[in-house]
Amino acid sequence: MYFFLSNLSFADICFTSTTVPKMLMNIQMQTQVITYEHCITQMHFFLLFLGLDNFLLTVMAYDRFVAICHPLHYTVIMNPRFCGLLVLVSWILTFLDSLLQSLMALQLSFCRELEISHFFCELNQVIQLACSDTFFNDLVMYLTTGLLAVVPLTGILFSYMKIVSTILKIASAGGKYKAFSTCGSHLSMVSLFYGTGLWVYLSSDFIENSRVTAIASVMYTVATPMLNPFIYSLRNKDIKQALRILFS
Repeated sequence: MYFFLSNLSFADICFTSTTVPKMLMNIQMQTQVITYEHCITQMHFFLLFLGLDNFLLTVMAYDRFVAICHPLHYTVIMNPRFCGLLVLVSWILTFLDSLLQSLMALQLSFCRELEISHFFCELNQVIQLACSDTFFNDLVMYLTTGLLAVVPLTGILFSYMKIVSTILKIASAGGKYKAFSTCGSHLSMVSLFYGTGLWVYLSSDFIENSRVTAIASVMYTVATPMLNPFIYSLRNKDIKQALRILFS
């Protein structure tokens, strides 16, 4: 769990670093200009770490599934080599996706004057501003979103269906509480990440106010990664015990 959590923390730091520094500089300098090269670079790394967050949450759901549903085989199944392989595959898939999307965006031609209705270079916003044909870009974007977002979310939901089914079979109330507390932090993170992210992309079809969409995007691009350390810290008994010793 701590191995996956350390990777998730690294991904969250990089995820927020792709948008927040530029946003703060825009506020400080009172300018909203970004060069074409910086825009494509920002979009590439945003997609990379967004996808990595997505896959790591899925891997952590599988880790909780094995820990609760197959506790006696946990150390055998989730051995260090297999855990490293899961993280490596997550990195490779997300890197290939972000690289493909960025290279296809480079093939688009744009008009001279551009204004992105967002606080960062979001893929969908960039594609909409292109003057050339964007059919293949839209096709690849929706296909990859379906594969790299819907499939992991389905895996998370399936894992928690099995987890809940196993927990309900536990006779003692203490055992049920311990099992639920084991996956409570991860479930909170999944709810925040997917809840805010899906709301932004689903609501963008019927909400024309770009300012509302941009503000809502702050929830999953800034607020959610910031809250993740607090969620795990406040629900972890080892960290709470260390804080009690520190303050006493």
